[in-house]
Amino acid sequence: MRRMRSLRAALTAAATAVAALGLTAISGAPAQAATPLPAHVFAPYFESWTGESPAALSAQSGAKHLTMAFLQTATKGSCTAYWNGDTSLPIASTSFGADIKTIQGRGGDVIPSFGGYTADTTGTEIADSCTDVDQIAAVYQKVITTYDVPRLDMDIEVDALDNTAGIDRRNKAIKKVQDWAAANGRKLEISYTLPTTTRGLAPSGLAVLKSAVANGAQVDVANLMTFDYYDNAAHDMAQDTKTAAQGLYDQLAKLYPGKTPAQLWGMIGITEMPGVDDFGPAETFTLANARQVYDWAVAKGINMISFWALQRDNGSCPGGAAADNCSGIEQNTWDFSRIFAPFTSGDTAPKDDFSVTADPAAGTVKAGGSVSATVKTAVTAGSAQTVKLDASGAPAGVTASFSPASVQAGETSTLTLSTTDAAVNGTYRITVNGAGPSAAHSVTYSLTVTGGNGNQCTAAPWAADAVYTGGRQVSHKGHNWKAKWWTTGEEPGTTGQWGVWQDLGAC
Repeated sequence: MRRMRSLRAALTAAATAVAALGLTAISGAPAQAATPLPAHVFAPYFESWTGESPAALSAQSGAKHLTMAFLQTATKGSCTAYWNGDTSLPIASTSFGADIKTIQGRGGDVIPSFGGYTADTTGTEIADSCTDVDQIAAVYQKVITTYDVPRLDMDIEVDALDNTAGIDRRNKAIKKVQDWAAANGRKLEISYTLPTTTRGLAPSGLAVLKSAVANGAQVDVANLMTFDYYDNAAHDMAQDTKTAAQGLYDQLAKLYPGKTPAQLWGMIGITEMPGVDDFGPAETFTLANARQVYDWAVAKGINMISFWALQRDNGSCPGGAAADNCSGIEQNTWDFSRIFAPFTSGDTAPKDDFSVTADPAAGTVKAGGSVSATVKTAVTAGSAQTVKLDASGAPAGVTASFSPASVQAGETSTLTLSTTDAAVNGTYRITVNGAGPSAAHSVTYSLTVTGGNGNQCTAAPWAADAVYTGGRQVSHKGHNWKAKWWTTGEEPGTTGQWGVWQDLGAC
């Protein structure tokens, strides 16, 4: 996946087994094996360079499992990996360790991912950078034992797909760490995330899996990046996901002739890009597409649904181009996550759990005023736990506060939504999040603002680089506009009475 922002014990017998495999034992490594992932899991990518808390966003979005992007070396030729190649973020409990434990305590987990677009184009993907197979395997082992995780992901694309030596080293290292895990009684899975055509893997991606088979490295999941096709074709993104996965199924059937159809589908993962992808509006994955893909994925029994990336699951830039922090389409925050979250199955409900409700669930406020609701929590399983409250989705001119901001399950808090005169008229969905040590839940509060600074424009903002066909509506400078015919680059309000844009009036 493309990263758009800058980089930022084992027992004695186990140690003997590690040494025999050519790996370095990690002192202080947990002796227990990680809890296996569910048979079907939703695990969107988390952009770990943003400074945000993965545990907090996991709780807010409802995505219990995350794929953590990315691990890579700081410089080409190095054998030491860091999060995002940032030397201040080593593979250590001080780097995301507390967040990962919190996620695991809530019944979820993380999948650390090596590589990614930046690493794969700069020679800093660990197997491209380091020429020592044993050291590569030791890095994999260190990630597994530091964070006690059951799966590693290899995100291999662009230049890394052509580095045959790196591909061979990577698979040899995977085989070594898999042998180490087996000797220590640990469940370990490996996923390969690869670019795809609409009909399955291109030859370069297929060669990665062929190398794994040749090296005896077990690939548990082949995860397709079902976006960024860059083929200048018309796209139904949901249908393209289905045909790409069917093509991969056919390829896997030849690589693994002993597997049943159910086992082959169970090896497949798909990663979408919500909204507008890097190619542009012609490749837009919609909420309707997401629902279609969800139903198909359940029916086929695939292993994983993911998307790039959790921080993009919001509608803060409708009508815009691909970005690392918004989808480019009209949506509510976490809409895609909430469609896909039920895909996760086979995990265990937390021993201690709670519920969150808002009473009332909706309110109206005049700009400049405030409105309140009672946030109620209740113990639904086990013992009461501390629940931290926050809110997301508030528009400009609206702030949310809680009194108190932390309660014991069973207690209540007062949510106050305060507005300024600059608040824009409209109805907004405010998500109230409750996060505890073993569970996280949310509830939606509908806020209507009146008497404010104009009305909420419901159409997507006009974008200079977008293509619009006849009948498409946009908002621009406080007005709604409708395209009379195909257009791009023509600004609404500048084309005159007989121009392409019809003024539908103020929002």
